[in-house]
Amino acid sequence: MKPILKLYRGYANDQELIVMGHIFKPTTKEDYDFQKKNFKNAKSVIRMFRIKTQKNASVYLEHHGMKIHTKSMDDGYFKFCIPLSRDLAYGWNEYKVSTYHNNKEISSKGSYIRPHEGNWGFISDIDDTFLVSHTRNPFKKLYILLFRNVNDRKIFEDVVPHYQALSSAGRDSNAEKNAFFYVSSSEWNLYRLITQFTELHGLPKAVLLLKDIKTSLTDFFFTGRGSHNHKFEKIKHVLEFYPHLKYVLLGDDSQHDPFLYENICKIFPVTVKAVYIRQTGKSKKNKAEEAMANMESMGVDTCYFKNSKEAIEHSERIGITSQDFHERL
Repeated sequence: MKPILKLYRGYANDQELIVMGHIFKPTTKEDYDFQKKNFKNAKSVIRMFRIKTQKNASVYLEHHGMKIHTKSMDDGYFKFCIPLSRDLAYGWNEYKVSTYHNNKEISSKGSYIRPHEGNWGFISDIDDTFLVSHTRNPFKKLYILLFRNVNDRKIFEDVVPHYQALSSAGRDSNAEKNAFFYVSSSEWNLYRLITQFTELHGLPKAVLLLKDIKTSLTDFFFTGRGSHNHKFEKIKHVLEFYPHLKYVLLGDDSQHDPFLYENICKIFPVTVKAVYIRQTGKSKKNKAEEAMANMESMGVDTCYFKNSKEAIEHSERIGITSQDFHERL
């Protein structure tokens, strides 16, 4: 048995590279299998929340001829924030992290993005923004997480063409895409589930910024709940990390997105240009409408929508995406 090294997508600007991951104690248990059905899927999901992390494990980042050493935190999480002395290539690039067990190297390769020069950055929530999760009904949410594998999970209609249009907004080349971040109150335990889901449906490749990992069955029953300060801090960090971009924030009204985004708009009055909020219930929420009206009064374009077609039309109308791009989809 050997430790398990998990790497997540990282990101870079002109001055700094940030990559992160987890290291887990040796185990004979299989990794999450996305094809399993019903009770077998439930068993796999529960196993993801009972994984044991390894603290103070030595990890090494190899990048552009450098080998940098750090150690994992108490929850097995490690993060390298590295000052850059040379320009990195634009787009998605590769990095390598390794650890040692019984004098043998265990290594893994991950990717990070240095966004092509452009105007736009997009930050989206996950649950009930593009992935149907029933956050308003915690029991249903847990049932679906347990008994529906990644192939059976549902996506909202017309989300994909909207996100693809945003990803290419203002771009002449298909090779260049805008920076996309998926920020969620889901935990790192669900990273592979989310990345597999986004790949399956053709959503833009994005950096994921998730909540601290859970390592007990008790924690599992509260997945995605609790304080949303983490989301606020992560979004604030992204806007500070890429200050030259204009941002579009996408979320839903099932929890706190309208109010988080309202506060972000207050702090970044120049850079946030538009906010999209999906209506998850039968009617719009008064408090969410108030938050949207307040953002509008600060010069932010807002769209509180039930169907993604409304969001697509709004993005075209305010000039984020072009009409001819939409017609090609």
